[in-house]
Amino acid sequence: MVIAPFAAAAILPRFPPRPLPHVLHRCLCFLLQALPNQQTVDYPSFKLVLVGDGGTGKTTFVKRHLTGEFEKKYELMYAYLFCNEFCLLCLLQPPLVLRFIPWTSTFHTNCGKIRFYCWDTAGQEKFGGLRDGYYIHGQCGIIMFDVTSRLTYKNVPTWHRDLCRICENIPIVLCWNKVDVKNRQLKAKQVTFHRKKSLQYYEVSAKSNYNFEKPFLYLAKKLAGDANLHFVESPALLPPDVTIDLVAQQQHEAELVAAAAQPLPDDDDDLIE
Repeated sequence: MVIAPFAAAAILPRFPPRPLPHVLHRCLCFLLQALPNQQTVDYPSFKLVLVGDGGTGKTTFVKRHLTGEFEKKYELMYAYLFCNEFCLLCLLQPPLVLRFIPWTSTFHTNCGKIRFYCWDTAGQEKFGGLRDGYYIHGQCGIIMFDVTSRLTYKNVPTWHRDLCRICENIPIVLCWNKVDVKNRQLKAKQVTFHRKKSLQYYEVSAKSNYNFEKPFLYLAKKLAGDANLHFVESPALLPPDVTIDLVAQQQHEAELVAAAAQPLPDDDDDLIE
């Protein structure tokens, strides 16, 4: 288990965490850095760091693959982990709060199995904190924003900068979530960050299962170094909760193609609310 040095006491919603003292923060980052890589299975496994503003659907995204469940009500979640071996840290600030939840997701490919350890911030982005420790040993990443908030896209450069600062030269996918929503707050021509940074970009929808496997397939190809790699089994997902308007989506994708042919703007100032 990724959090083996700690014993998980509970995962509870809506409990405001206290900021960690600087020394304690450094200690926790050191402990996380000391954790072994997740090569505990007999097939390749990789740490996937999932970042983005709160409410963009990150937890929903990973849980949809694992359990087929969609979180209809968004809640902040906190993993309350009590340190077994480092009692001094617990005395400094009980309970010891580490706000991350690693999920596992396994896919079957023509080259064999591949597993992603998906590290979800679980609301951490609302309060800051263990940012560096969360990124350490990251081997690939997904940055998520959603169609209902222009601000979530405006913050994408910050997430990208933080991710690349700790995890250099890893494959990264930019995902625009909730594309089943009709009233989008962004136009295709305004989404240009992936072009500026040469990132793979997908539009996805947890409610409709639209393009849900594509980010994982792209990352698997990059990590395996095999452009011919493909999934031989579809991910286990529940039937979609909504049906996406394919005509509208095809029209939007045509707009994406047209936008990609246009010169890149110098900045994204028009996104500032």
